[in-house]
Amino acid sequence: MKKIERQSSGKKFKEKLFGVIYESDTLGGKFFNIALITCVVISVLIVSFDSIERINIRYGKILLFAEWTITILFTIEYALRIVCIKKPLKYIFSFMGLVDLLSILPLYLSFFFTGTKYLVVIRTFRILRVFRILKMWNFIEASHHLTRALYISSIKIGVFLLFILVLVIIIGSLMYLIEGGKYGFDNIPQSIYWAIVTLTTVGYGDIAPKTPVGRSFASIIMLLGYGILAVPTGIVTAELVKLAKAPHVKSIHSCPSCGKEGHDTDAHFCKFCGGKLGISPAHE
Repeated sequence: MKKIERQSSGKKFKEKLFGVIYESDTLGGKFFNIALITCVVISVLIVSFDSIERINIRYGKILLFAEWTITILFTIEYALRIVCIKKPLKYIFSFMGLVDLLSILPLYLSFFFTGTKYLVVIRTFRILRVFRILKMWNFIEASHHLTRALYISSIKIGVFLLFILVLVIIIGSLMYLIEGGKYGFDNIPQSIYWAIVTLTTVGYGDIAPKTPVGRSFASIIMLLGYGILAVPTGIVTAELVKLAKAPHVKSIHSCPSCGKEGHDTDAHFCKFCGGKLGISPAHE
């Protein structure tokens, strides 16, 4: 009997914990997320100021102590997210799960590698949670559409990039032949580097053709670059237009199994993990 009571109380504790950590429409959830984002902002400011030499010399120890305090709090929060969810691996390998993990690792890695503590600026991604607090679902929905469009377009963009890779090899080889191995075009890899810089319209200017034929050829490549840059944009835009034609009202609640959002308001099961939707992990 006591064992059943303990299990019941443990289940209720996980329910309350889930409501605070993963949900934003509860009072506890709002305060938790606001506190979390405040700590993220403070942490990023600490790291930014710590990179200033005169501030580091004077307040380095205080800043380090504050950063460790916030990192420990984030470590506890990360552990609690894993504990109160039914399918921890779904959260751990999700985008926000990886961001949460990467936000606490740099400071621990600083014991082994110097300079890694400055990577905690990754924590700025966690500010994305502000959309949930303010119930700005339009922004979240837009990010989901963009992510979906990029995923659908990935194969087309991959084929396009493969074509570009072949193209820059051809262009670099031709420029090496035109310039005769002079004026910075000492070898084909160097010429391919120039082709990439020129085709992407970056134009560092460290290597430039000097011969009339080389300059004419470079002019064509520059004009070609403007058209090439528009291709992946067009591919993604086409997919975004398709997704925008079928808008859906989404629920603001997280899945108690994997922690993901973006479900239809009338959905009973998570479209990501198949778990039953509800406010807490107990709703199975």
